[in-house]
Amino acid sequence: MTSVDDAIPLLVCDDSSMARKQLIRSLPANWPFRVSQAENGVLGLELIRSGRGRIVLLDLTMPELNGFEVLARVRDEGLQAEVIVISGDVQEEAIRRARALGARAFLRKPVAAPELEAALLALGMNPAPAALQHHSQHPLPSVSFHDALRELSNIAMGRAAELLGRALKVFVHLPIPNVNLLEPGELQMALSDAQGNQQVSAICQGYIGGGVAGEALLIFHDSAIADVAGLLDTKLDASSHPELLLDLAAIITGACLNGLSEQLGLQLSLGHPLLLGQHCTIDELIRLNRPRWKQTLAVEISYGLEDHDIHFDLMLLFTESSVERLQQRVELLL
Repeated sequence: MTSVDDAIPLLVCDDSSMARKQLIRSLPANWPFRVSQAENGVLGLELIRSGRGRIVLLDLTMPELNGFEVLARVRDEGLQAEVIVISGDVQEEAIRRARALGARAFLRKPVAAPELEAALLALGMNPAPAALQHHSQHPLPSVSFHDALRELSNIAMGRAAELLGRALKVFVHLPIPNVNLLEPGELQMALSDAQGNQQVSAICQGYIGGGVAGEALLIFHDSAIADVAGLLDTKLDASSHPELLLDLAAIITGACLNGLSEQLGLQLSLGHPLLLGQHCTIDELIRLNRPRWKQTLAVEISYGLEDHDIHFDLMLLFTESSVERLQQRVELLL
């Protein structure tokens, strides 16, 4: 029988309780792990220093210290840790950077149990045939609906960023998505906070399917559009401006909603994109579209392009009546 001293210290470092729960459940049942958890990079680094992360399953998009920063600290401090990155950021550049910083493997979320076991075996570990305990006995974090939807959105936005980065040939910085149930006034405040007083253009695209409905609102600074046109070697004029907005919306909104649909097991149909406002302020956009926005479950994602002052804000606005259906789908996943 394997003793406690022979157990393999494994750290799951991810800000999402849903991701941590899924990873712990995906661990090989016959491996003698002693599992620790960290919800941010700072705590994760402390646990690695204390010897509780001989193997580390590491997310990239986290508060305090992100995964790239954790990898850099592990390398610079000479810490003994075999790191497997498991991330929703699937850009080729993200994979390259993680490996350059010492990651032994890179797995895409959501990871399947056979993929995880193969990555663990590739580390050269030789688990004893008699396990110390089955991984189901490890404490599992509780997962709220908001945290689950945030993690699903994190994976979906990563797919959109991969397409966007490839189209623009840049690295896309990904945020931690915000998920909130907002009244109309609170939604207006969120929009104003996101964009300030600059002139903006906005594209709206409705979606519906499987008892879920809503609108995707994609907002651009006008100054950013000119820079994006430069990245694409596109001449920007009055006629090409709306066309460029619609092309970007097709990439960002389409990929993000498709990613959510696949994870939730829903078939969402997208409506035709509409230009809600062009060269206007957020206040004007709100005034023009206030009747459209009731109480809504809002997922807010802000994309930024590395080495460029370019930011996009994507808001997925689910109708209030969609929440119960979304909760049902999330419960099935958990």
